[in-house]
Amino acid sequence: MTTMITGGTVVSATGATLADVLIEGEKIVAVLSPGSSIAQAAKDSAEVIDATGKYVIPGGVDVHTHMELPTSGTQSSDTFESGTIAAAWGGTTTIVDFPTQSYGRNVRECLDEWHAKAEGNCAIDYGFHMILGDVNDASLAEMDNLVDEGISSFKLFMAYPGVLMSDDRQILQAMQQCAENGALVMMHAENGIAIDLLAEQAVARGETAPVNHGLVRRHELESEATHRAIKLAKVGEAPLYIVHLSASGALEEVARARHDGANVFAETCPQYLYLSLEEHLGAEGFEGAKYVCSTPLRSSHEHHHADLWKGLRANDLSVVSTDHCPFCFKDQKELGAEDFRAIPNGIGGVEHRIDLIYQGVLAGEISLPRWVELCATTPARMFGMYPQKGSISPGADADIVLYDPEASWTISVDNHHMNMDYSAYEGFEIQGKVDTVLSRGNVIVSNDTFHGASSHGKYIKRSLSQYLV
Repeated sequence: MTTMITGGTVVSATGATLADVLIEGEKIVAVLSPGSSIAQAAKDSAEVIDATGKYVIPGGVDVHTHMELPTSGTQSSDTFESGTIAAAWGGTTTIVDFPTQSYGRNVRECLDEWHAKAEGNCAIDYGFHMILGDVNDASLAEMDNLVDEGISSFKLFMAYPGVLMSDDRQILQAMQQCAENGALVMMHAENGIAIDLLAEQAVARGETAPVNHGLVRRHELESEATHRAIKLAKVGEAPLYIVHLSASGALEEVARARHDGANVFAETCPQYLYLSLEEHLGAEGFEGAKYVCSTPLRSSHEHHHADLWKGLRANDLSVVSTDHCPFCFKDQKELGAEDFRAIPNGIGGVEHRIDLIYQGVLAGEISLPRWVELCATTPARMFGMYPQKGSISPGADADIVLYDPEASWTISVDNHHMNMDYSAYEGFEIQGKVDTVLSRGNVIVSNDTFHGASSHGKYIKRSLSQYLV
């Protein structure tokens, strides 16, 4: 089937221009000047989508999601089906999720479980990173095999002792392995030993409310772990990507390393740009449990929010992901009603990333091309999917979003599509709205209706990062 998107402003990471986009089957075959003879001829035989007054952008690429993740005696509330449908509604057409190896388990066995969960159950395309929760000789050897299978990034934890945390020896071993096979090390950078001590002390004092989750996970413990991870990566001669960076001090560590020429990168998430410890995590009663995530929300009395936006402008923060790890308030977040340590960690946001970061364009925090770069192009390049993903160019997958900058609406649990009984962004007024979404040439969202299928999504075999030198 031939499709022509006409009349819109095509926005890429390098600029914006009026152009028509010609699609044949699942691929983009041409980006044409409006009114050109080729464009006019193509319209005669194509199904035409009118994008007048709209931005035409690459489908969003969210490289940090956790669908169906077992944790804290429950599992994240979005299945691959519900989570990818919600992502599609929000203009995201590719996710990269995290199969998780826990202590004592085989990497391959854990990966096979995630393939079984996702295959035939994704409305959009998907790939995998691999969490290594037990770094040993067998898992180190398996890393090379996974790179060959398109899993070219591995996540380690400096937090959650006894569950997922790797010590410095294990981290260095994994980094050395990645230095050999070309994979990217992703790091959850918090000092878990110190955090657990502070949490024990808080509970002993009777401080069990949700806000204490943020108070014990101090920003100094994020910046210390970030510094340590960077130094270990230097010794191991491996590239490093810090996930869900939330604090000014940690950003300073990343910026310093990047300015020194290191292969160090970082992402942040919308929750760290818009939500705060005082207003949200510290909400009255148990309401703050809705905002428990790790790294935690930071204080609005300090300058974390402003510094993160600056980091996005300066490219010391390269990517905006969501760390989408949703839980319902009832029966899930409530597991920690007596002790904040038992609250499942995570916020749902896969549906709202494109809209929330666009508000930064309107506020003058970032440019229009930078919006596309952060939400689509750089994540695709960073994780070995470009130009198949993150690009409106001949040969790329026809993953395209028509975005209406004139629309306005309000985020609410009543209109989102994630499997959650609340919204972390309830009442946020949004200027701009996803109008139409194409995944590999198929219209999956239009006219406020989902037209896709949960079996549409394909597994993406990723190559190595294009940012490594």
